[in-house]
Amino acid sequence: MQLTVILPAKNEAEGLRQTLPALRACLPDAEIIVVDDGSADDTAAVAARHGATVISSPYPMGNGAAIKRGTRAARGGILVFMDADGQHDPALIPQLLARLDQGFDMVVGARNGQGQANVGRGAANAFYNRLASWMTGHRVADLTSGFRAVRADRFREFLHLLPNGFSYPTTSTMAFFRSAYPVAYVSIPVAKRIGTGSHIRPLKDGIRFLLIIFKIATLYSPLKLFAPTAFLFFMTGLCYYVWTFATEHRLTNMSMLLFSASVIIFLIGLVSEQITALIYKRAE
Repeated sequence: MQLTVILPAKNEAEGLRQTLPALRACLPDAEIIVVDDGSADDTAAVAARHGATVISSPYPMGNGAAIKRGTRAARGGILVFMDADGQHDPALIPQLLARLDQGFDMVVGARNGQGQANVGRGAANAFYNRLASWMTGHRVADLTSGFRAVRADRFREFLHLLPNGFSYPTTSTMAFFRSAYPVAYVSIPVAKRIGTGSHIRPLKDGIRFLLIIFKIATLYSPLKLFAPTAFLFFMTGLCYYVWTFATEHRLTNMSMLLFSASVIIFLIGLVSEQITALIYKRAE
């Protein structure tokens, strides 16, 4: 199958000057698409100068939007996604493709501890990996890595689910697990990014990470989030009822509120589970 490498890029001219020659030397026959996400520098010109197909956005749409635009334009049956900032080594792509040939539909380059941007993000990613592993019942080595190889037809099934922001790796990984498409991981080193600092901002990034936690749960199996929450409310109401009955010999409004909340949360979980099933049925 023809191979297409897609690089979302926003103000990554400096990184592309190093990444594209190495990529072409490693994969001379691959289609290379650089999606210029409204860059203010000469990202598009550098990409074109190195022979890449350039898709430019008139304004920044987000990393996920760049992935979707690149996927729609790709001609290859196998897609490789990687960063344009020099963190991902093109020489590692054959390792991903070799695992893909073993019967997998997605292979992810899993970063080790040294590959994390800082201690805080490393701890956050470790938490996401554990949460995703619990949700899916499979070991998730790196939920948020942007270095991955996928079968194009499988990946396109879930384009409508992908957000325009930074959490496309999370969404696509959980979607593949949900649809029983095999996912594998290959341990990779990650270099220091070239050029300006990360586009991630601490406060906004922290809120986004919190939303990712809920996205993981609701995207894969909402009941795994709603059922324990409902049980917690029910047990709190029960304990409070036992205490008030023993001390005041009555059932309080707070106990009834907690009991009612547990039932409502559980029913919302049931409805969410059905909606999730319909979403994936649409994808199929």
